Amino acid sequence: MRTNLKVPFAEKDEAKKLGARWDAARKLWYVEGKADLTPFARWSPSPHDGAAAAPAPAKAAGRKMEASSLVIVGSGYRACPPVCECPPWEVCSRCEGVSFSAPASAKAPV
Repeated sequence: MRTNLKVPFAEKDEAKKLGARWDAARKLWYVEGKADLTPFARWSPSPHDGAAAAPAPAKAAGRKMEASSLVIVGSGYRACPPVCECPPWEVCSRCEGVSFSAPASAKAPV
């Protein structure tokens, strides 16, 4: 079974000595046919890289941020319903408070 690795460039020689191989087409290091992957554990990809890995330890609960001030990409993404029918690149008076761009009335002088 093939296991992809996330090896930094500075550590490529060490990974190669342990038996990792370079896939030039995908531009990543991998190991294939190894029963014991413990020497490669520090290069195992995170769950966001598309491969299954051990779950990361839970972080300490910090100050909660409001959803309107936080852009979330990935598994934590929640779509917000549109405020009005205007296109996203045009900011009208109804959606002015929730848009990411500057309001039309605050355009910088040219």
